[in-house]
Amino acid sequence: MRFVSFNYIDRFARAGVLLGEAVIDIAAAAPLVFEQHDDQRWELLDILRGAPDGMGLDGAFEIATAVLDQLGVSDADEFGQMVAPGRGLSGAIAIGGVEMVLPIDEVRLVAPLPRPNSLRDFYAFEQHVATANRNRGRDVPYAWYEIPVFYFGNHMAIYGPNADIPLPRTSALDYELEVACVIGRAGRDIAEEDAEAYIAGYTILNDWSARDLQREEMAVGLGPAKGKDFATSLGPWLATPDELADLALGDGRFNMPMLARVNGEERSRGNFRDIYYTFAQMIARASRDATLYPGDILGSGTVGTGCLLELTAGQGPWLAPGDEVELEVAGLGVLKNQIIP
Repeated sequence: MRFVSFNYIDRFARAGVLLGEAVIDIAAAAPLVFEQHDDQRWELLDILRGAPDGMGLDGAFEIATAVLDQLGVSDADEFGQMVAPGRGLSGAIAIGGVEMVLPIDEVRLVAPLPRPNSLRDFYAFEQHVATANRNRGRDVPYAWYEIPVFYFGNHMAIYGPNADIPLPRTSALDYELEVACVIGRAGRDIAEEDAEAYIAGYTILNDWSARDLQREEMAVGLGPAKGKDFATSLGPWLATPDELADLALGDGRFNMPMLARVNGEERSRGNFRDIYYTFAQMIARASRDATLYPGDILGSGTVGTGCLLELTAGQGPWLAPGDEVELEVAGLGVLKNQIIP
């Protein structure tokens, strides 16, 4: 299932399920299953945390299924055909006088988790690590092969699909093509073999980077900090693990081609199957002596060739105002943003 967050009428980030060219408003449709939840408004983070009353993603799935039953369709594919391009909704579908199904062109998708609890970004693709270190005149550090490492990002500077990214004070703005997993239940000291059960879903992550600021601060031995502090993009949806079952390779990796375009021109191409550390290994590392909570985000790090730093040996040219960056990952959609002054 594809979960989204969206604005409709107001600026509240409502939780929804994306089906074809329409979105089910989970809170609006909840009375079909949970009568006591009338007139509620929920964010996706609320649902991941089990609110209200422990409903969680399973309850959200039950609500979406109830909507399909009310519309007389048997599954998501049949519903998708009903609202496919050319047959799209002319307006919201109301059940019992409540608008529960909304045309995709009447809502604005935002980041699946506009304000996650935390953001950890790993460094898990060997090709990217090797190229970045080669550009610095050194080999991959021995310790990289021993443990998955990460930095903490700014979880309060999240941007969604089609959002404008204000240019920070940098002369070397870069994109980074990544996948992120979202934690679905709390855990501490999680064993690698148990870790996949803690994943609520996956989404695209763009780890925007100011390379000049990053270079300066990391020369001191700390960071990245200000080089990453200004923006991270997520979206367009959160795909639950079952949504990606056909792409799974059985070892925690997925056969998911990944590409980046700048102003319509392809610049990066890789595949998630080439990741060195799995998300299960990352979760085990991140949860060592620390509790992970529903709504925490773990980024994969950049796929090989997935940034201008690699493609230009750190020399640029870099992104500029007016540039449009599209990240596309099989099963996870397209995350598009434009740089503005």
